[in-house]
Amino acid sequence: MRRVLITGGSRGIGKVIAERFRRVGYDVITPTHEELDLSSIDSIREYMTQNKHLEVDVLINNAAQNKVSIIKELSIEEWQQILTINLTSPFILIQHATRHMMVHRWGRIVNISSCYSLVSRSGRSAYSASKAGLNALTRTAALEYADFNILVNAVCPGFIDTEMTRQNNTPGQISDLCKQIPVQRLGTPDEVADFVFYLGSEQNTYITGQTLIIDGGFMSR
Repeated sequence: MRRVLITGGSRGIGKVIAERFRRVGYDVITPTHEELDLSSIDSIREYMTQNKHLEVDVLINNAAQNKVSIIKELSIEEWQQILTINLTSPFILIQHATRHMMVHRWGRIVNISSCYSLVSRSGRSAYSASKAGLNALTRTAALEYADFNILVNAVCPGFIDTEMTRQNNTPGQISDLCKQIPVQRLGTPDEVADFVFYLGSEQNTYITGQTLIIDGGFMSR
């Protein structure tokens, strides 16, 4: 049985991804915030130490934080926290997870990035920077682990109907966003989960090093 570790698996896209893998028999691990605080490098290291025998075949780096703030008002502490959660924690988890994958010469890693890693919007400096860095980490990891049959990809959702989307946008802004999307609606977590599942499963045998967009055509305009 393949084992999957998914960060941020208690809500939103992460929860639906976890359900998608469970539905077909994967052993899914979704640590809580209390078990694994991704804003703290010490917490990540402690989790790894306490679970040093935790071996996973699939890693989904899904957890993320986004604080909407223009550059001049964003504190260095807020900047650093976002980069730690969105970029540094996936780096550490990749280091840990690939040890088992390399031994067994099979692994799949999917990093949940964002369309804001490719374009941006006022107030998203830290979020965009962290997700652009995650795309670069994805490409490098794909090169370094290819010899071990470890495939690494990033998925860039556009505007998905999640708690974070509704938290960071007013109803009016969401309506305006939908008008900018060719399919005229927000995406659903299920649509993203199906995409991620394919990349993280045995079905994917050749796709690696890619930054793949799922956005209803938003980036095509």
